[in-house]
Amino acid sequence: MNLRHRLFFRFFYLVLPLLQGAATAAADCGDPATAISAVQGSGAASTLVGQTVTVEGIVTQDSRAEGGFGGFYLQQADHQADSNPATSEAIFVYTNRDTGKPGSRLRVTGKVKEFHGLTELVAVRSIRECGRDAQPEPVMVDLPWSMHPESRENMRVRFRYPLTVVDNYNLAEYGELALAASDQVQPTEYRAPGQEAYRLSASHRQNRVLLDDNRSVRDPRPVPWPPAGLSLASTVRAGDRVGNLTGVLDFRFDAWRIQPSGEPAFIASNPRSRAPTRLQNDTVRMMAQNLGNYFNGNGQGKGFPTSRGAGTLAAFEQQRQRLIHTLLAPDPDILAVSELENDGYGPASAIAGLARSLGDHWQYVRTPGEDGGDEIRTALLYRSDRITPVGAPSRLTDGTFRTKGRPPLAQDFRRIGGERTVRIVAPHLKSKSCRGARGADRDQSDGQGCYTRRRVAEASALVNWPGVHSGDGQSIGTLIAGDLNSYLSEQPLAVFSAAGFTSMVHHFHPCTPARCRHYTYRYKGEKGTLDHALASEQLRPRVLGAKAWLVNTDEPRAIGYQGIRQNGQQGPWRSSDHNPVIIDLRL
Repeated sequence: MNLRHRLFFRFFYLVLPLLQGAATAAADCGDPATAISAVQGSGAASTLVGQTVTVEGIVTQDSRAEGGFGGFYLQQADHQADSNPATSEAIFVYTNRDTGKPGSRLRVTGKVKEFHGLTELVAVRSIRECGRDAQPEPVMVDLPWSMHPESRENMRVRFRYPLTVVDNYNLAEYGELALAASDQVQPTEYRAPGQEAYRLSASHRQNRVLLDDNRSVRDPRPVPWPPAGLSLASTVRAGDRVGNLTGVLDFRFDAWRIQPSGEPAFIASNPRSRAPTRLQNDTVRMMAQNLGNYFNGNGQGKGFPTSRGAGTLAAFEQQRQRLIHTLLAPDPDILAVSELENDGYGPASAIAGLARSLGDHWQYVRTPGEDGGDEIRTALLYRSDRITPVGAPSRLTDGTFRTKGRPPLAQDFRRIGGERTVRIVAPHLKSKSCRGARGADRDQSDGQGCYTRRRVAEASALVNWPGVHSGDGQSIGTLIAGDLNSYLSEQPLAVFSAAGFTSMVHHFHPCTPARCRHYTYRYKGEKGTLDHALASEQLRPRVLGAKAWLVNTDEPRAIGYQGIRQNGQQGPWRSSDHNPVIIDLRL
């Protein structure tokens, strides 16, 4: 036997067993391992990224089932946790190995990785089961965050108090609800636009948590919340509260989430309300409603999908039924509507069909050839048994409305048998959407969104238009009612205010950060009023009341006409994405 063979023999039969024994001993449960808190560290990212480590902890939640996140959450036992509150004691293990379940103590070897802000172990080499152990006690947390949530990443937590649903937009698409300590009001409702308003809005978004469903499935069915199932009759409204929130604090898709370990408790804190009743029998009730893109196809049951509205005839019938319920329930005399299909005034037009659906007494104002080139327009409808138009209608088609935008519509009305008239103006200013925005029309990071310059120009054109005021000697003033795509303290509303027009909803119901009960829109979890009833100085003493009916914007979009199918269910709820504004006048 030569020297090479003797050395190989010695290694194979003597040294190798010792090395294998040492390796086995190092992998034994309870042997020294890297503390999970050391992997997490106290910063935004682990300092051990790219290194292979061995950790030992307890499985707190499993997400390896089909549709899950492809791994499990592992947390250090309570008696092994460090004393540094800035370091998390848990980590996500990305693996499809099926070893262990909640309550199992596991020893895991894998590589440290930061996955879009989530610290996890990947490329798992080994998982060893080490018996059962008590679950770590959940850590009490609050909103607003008292500590950065990074210090609790992947750990079991319990929210000390019930939280408020501020956004349900993605409920049916991703199975999530945005929660905050309390309802969040759009800052430019009560604060001038600028850096402070912009920062306040950013703070709102940072102090939220998403109630998730521990799955990565898009369009989950059934929708996970509420636990009884989502339908038109069983809903989760923004403003409702959610308690019993215990689970794992997770970070995915740029948002902090709680993956619940038990069933949360849903508390109907913002229940549906009936339509406001009229104040007096001799008042005139005016109502402004964004219709949410009311397009009727070809008006004869075909022509779907439409460019902006319903995708099918069935969806349109659902939209129409709910809108009619919404528009009739408050018993209005005059309707100012926006987002109505701009398709003329013939028998098959959207406005003619809408009037027929409202009932025999309903008529509409016609301005053929003056409605602009946009796909949508504003319109005025009225109950001809109570109200009659006086004089010819007019639209503002000059200046900024000459080639773009939706020309505002003006018309005088009086009660049947009465003498006094009121001028109603129906506008719809440019939206805040940033599509196509350039230069000064882009978002200026002041809380107003895009196209502020355009909306200011449109507001200025409207208040300087001779048609905004009536030439009738019996007029009691002007009411500008419609979707202005601007919150109360924003620049377009300042233009109207300087011209003597006052928001009557805010006059009767001021909006503060702590209390804002009348609003018409929610955007990314913040509520405020985009739809206004602005009374001229002359008209203001004649306004007896003004309010918003919270019928639409608090409801999940999933139960709207473009959402999940609702079989045969009736009601006004989520007929649009805007709430209506209702005004009572003494005329």
